[in-house]
Amino acid sequence: MQSSFVTIQGRKIEYRRIAAERPDTPVLVFLHEGLGSVSLWRDFPDQVARATGCGAVVYSRYGYGRSDVLQSAHQVDYMYREARDALPELIDKLGIVDPLLVGHSDGASIAIIYAAAHPGMRGLVLEAPHVFVEEISVKSIAAARTAFETTDLPRKLARHHADPARTFFGWNDIWLHPDFLAWNIEAYLPSIACPTLLIQGRDDEYGTLRQLDAIRRQVKGRVERVTLDACGHSPHRDQAEATLAAMVRFIRAVAPGAIQAAEA
Repeated sequence: MQSSFVTIQGRKIEYRRIAAERPDTPVLVFLHEGLGSVSLWRDFPDQVARATGCGAVVYSRYGYGRSDVLQSAHQVDYMYREARDALPELIDKLGIVDPLLVGHSDGASIAIIYAAAHPGMRGLVLEAPHVFVEEISVKSIAAARTAFETTDLPRKLARHHADPARTFFGWNDIWLHPDFLAWNIEAYLPSIACPTLLIQGRDDEYGTLRQLDAIRRQVKGRVERVTLDACGHSPHRDQAEATLAAMVRFIRAVAPGAIQAAEA
């Protein structure tokens, strides 16, 4: 799975493109979590693309994966900046005219902000999304810091990030900053009119089902909600088959050109 690079906001950004099998289908743009990257998605995007016939783009945000290393601390608005500046430029430079965002955790929050400003989207897939900060999130992120400082977590992250320490603390420091407690993107939800799929594990250590309740209550478009037992913060890893089935079913429904069940 060879990566390519594109310059976004003056920085080298890693991405991987999966060719479409069907014309007139949306391009699935995969947005990773707070410590994610192109490689951490593994082959899950390939599975979704293959089952739907859609093309896909997977990329590592600035400071992640093999993209340029983070040079300064994230600010509270780092997800807003990604959604309003970096992601639109990447979509434009890669010639994506019909994106369908598949966001996980921080990536889901970025997808929400982007979708609020682009009302013509076909659909939105949000896996373990955050729209406000919860106590469980802060506690688990603090525990992750202890793990980074006392276990082999840095070595594991080094398989996926050029500078695992800068990647980790860039994410960890801002989420634990006192100013971040007031972070909230619920104001964007009423601007979302496209169909939305919500997926979350019942054992998610970084957020509760209150996140899904808030989204479902406030968006204008149709919402499908999937909650998974024996599943933590990463449904596409913890419950891969169920997550794949839910995403494929949703994408087939919102993308008429996608491969349908009878043909799969």
